Amino acid sequence: MKIVSILKYLFTVIGLVLLVGAFVLYSNTRDFLSKAVSAEGTVTQLVRSGDSYRPVVEFKTQEGSLVEFASLSGSNPSRYSQGEVVEVLYQEASPEKARINGFVSLWGGAALLSLIGTVFFLIGFLIILFGALRGKKVKYLKKNGVPVRAEFQSVEINGAVHVNGRNPYQILAQWKNPRTSELHIFKSENLWFDPTDHIKQNEITVLIERDNPKKYYVDISFLPKVAS
Repeated sequence: MKIVSILKYLFTVIGLVLLVGAFVLYSNTRDFLSKAVSAEGTVTQLVRSGDSYRPVVEFKTQEGSLVEFASLSGSNPSRYSQGEVVEVLYQEASPEKARINGFVSLWGGAALLSLIGTVFFLIGFLIILFGALRGKKVKYLKKNGVPVRAEFQSVEINGAVHVNGRNPYQILAQWKNPRTSELHIFKSENLWFDPTDHIKQNEITVLIERDNPKKYYVDISFLPKVAS
């Protein structure tokens, strides 16, 4: 299904962009700390920003200038209280861009982007990897698999997969191994149309790995191709 192909690359790209953004924030903070000096500040008020509260801090620079700044990070409930004394880090060239010396204030943005970016990237990457491994397996079985004739059983909806509110179909067939007398149930790959009306035969070819029927591929080449 085309939307799955689009989503796997979209998630991967979004993840990479977010990770790059996280690295930029990390680098900026690291550079900031390399030139920052420390001062003692006081929380003068808590400013509501959306659903969180950001502390406004006042401090004196080493030159004696009084500076007030609002922290870029906030929380609900607030991690700080009015009148609380905090350590402030600032660069002498731009004291108005000071930050509270705390993990969230310094590294929170980079950490959040890293977390979200990693999740997006892993989702996209794992979908791509699964597809590649699946394609490799199918290619191998088409070339080296042993064909067996399995009895067609039914067409079922795969409720474990949802894309845009839709579920794919799967063809089910069974085959009794003449050597072991074990009954094997085979399921086709996901199909995004109902193949019922196109199955005229009672038997379906399944390609199995020699001596390991658990690795198989249901041959659906007899089905019509869906127009793109």
